[in-house]
Amino acid sequence: MTGRWKISNPSGSRRILVTRSLPGTEWLSLLTIEGYRVEVWVEDRHLTYEEITEAIGTRCTAVIGQLTEKWDAALFERLKKAGGIAYSNYAVGFDNVDIESATRNRIAVGNTPGVLTEATAEMAVALTMSCARRICESDVFTRQGNYKGWLPDLFLGKRLWKGTLGIIGTGRIGSTYARMMVRAFQMDLIYFDSRRNAALENEIELFNQYLSKSGNDPVKAAFAGRIDEVLKRSDVISIHVPLTGQTHHLIAGPQLLLMKPDAILINTCRGAVIREADLAIHCSNNPGFSAGLDVYEFEPDINEDLKKLPNVILVPHIASSTKWTRENMSKLAALNVKGAIEGYPVWDKGGIDPFLSDDPPGAIPSILNSSVLSGN
Repeated sequence: MTGRWKISNPSGSRRILVTRSLPGTEWLSLLTIEGYRVEVWVEDRHLTYEEITEAIGTRCTAVIGQLTEKWDAALFERLKKAGGIAYSNYAVGFDNVDIESATRNRIAVGNTPGVLTEATAEMAVALTMSCARRICESDVFTRQGNYKGWLPDLFLGKRLWKGTLGIIGTGRIGSTYARMMVRAFQMDLIYFDSRRNAALENEIELFNQYLSKSGNDPVKAAFAGRIDEVLKRSDVISIHVPLTGQTHHLIAGPQLLLMKPDAILINTCRGAVIREADLAIHCSNNPGFSAGLDVYEFEPDINEDLKKLPNVILVPHIASSTKWTRENMSKLAALNVKGAIEGYPVWDKGGIDPFLSDDPPGAIPSILNSSVLSGN
C-alpha cells in the first residue's frame, strides 16, 4: 500500500483497517489486546476510493470507515473476498453505506449512536444563538476595529424568548435540541415527524407543571401534519432527519418562501436536505433571514454565494466534535467490529451507556443489519 499507515500489533491474527486516525487510545487497546493487527491511515487527507480498494487487499477482516467515504456494492464485494465480516461507520448516519450490498455479502454494518446526541444538539443551539444575536458578524466587526462605542441600533438581533420553535425530525437529536430550547427560552414547539412523539410531548407537559408552580405561562407543543405548517409558523426551524430519497432537497426555494422573513434555519444533520443554491438566493434577497449550517450539500465544497453572506453562519461539520463524544465514537466503532469478529450478540437492552464503562459487556453496541449475525 502507498501512503502513510501506522500499524499496531503487526503480527496480529486478524487485520483491521481504519481509514482515518481516531481520537483517543482506548479504542485501539480494545482491538490490539485481542491480538488483532490494526492499520490506521495517518495522512492528513481522505483516502480515495481506489486507495481504500487497494488497502483492503486480499486479507482484511474488518474496516472502520468514515462518513466521507462511499461504501458501495463493489467495495463490500472486495471486502468480502478479502475475508471481511464487519464494517463500522464512524458516525451515527449511514447514508454513505449501501446496507443492502453489505447484507448480501454477509458483512455486519455498525454505527455509533447514542454518544453524539447532546453534542450535536448543543451545536444546533449554538448556531441558533449565533444567528439570533449576529455573533459572527459582530465579532468580525469588532476585530476589524469598527467598534467606536455603544449605539442604539448596532447589530439588532432576534429575540427567542417565548417564540415558536419548529423541529423537522424528533429523533434523539431533534428531541434533545427541542428540550434545550423550550426549557431555556420557554418557546412554543411545533414539530413534524413520521409519527407523533408522545415522550417529548409528555416531557413538555411536565415542564409546564413546573412553569405553573413558578407562576409562568405554559408553553404549547403541537404535532404538525405537514412540514409546511412548521415552516410557516416557526421563528426557528431546525432539521434533524436522515438523508434519504425523500429528504433530499427537503428544503428548497418553495419551502424557503413559506418561512417568516426573519426566520432562522439550522441544519446539523446532512447537507443535501437543503438545496444550497436556493438558500443562497433566499438569504441574499431576505437579509433579515438567517441560516446556521454545520453540513453541506456537496461537502466539503460549499456554495460560494453562501460564503459571501453575513446572515449565513458556516462551521466545518463539527457538531459532534467534543473530546468525550469523538473518543466514545471511536470506542463504539471498535467494539462493533470486535464484537462481530468474536461472534457476540447484538445489544438489545436499550442505551449504549454500558459500553462506555471500563468493562463493556460482551455484546455488539450497534449493528444496522443485525440479521447478518442472527443468520436470518
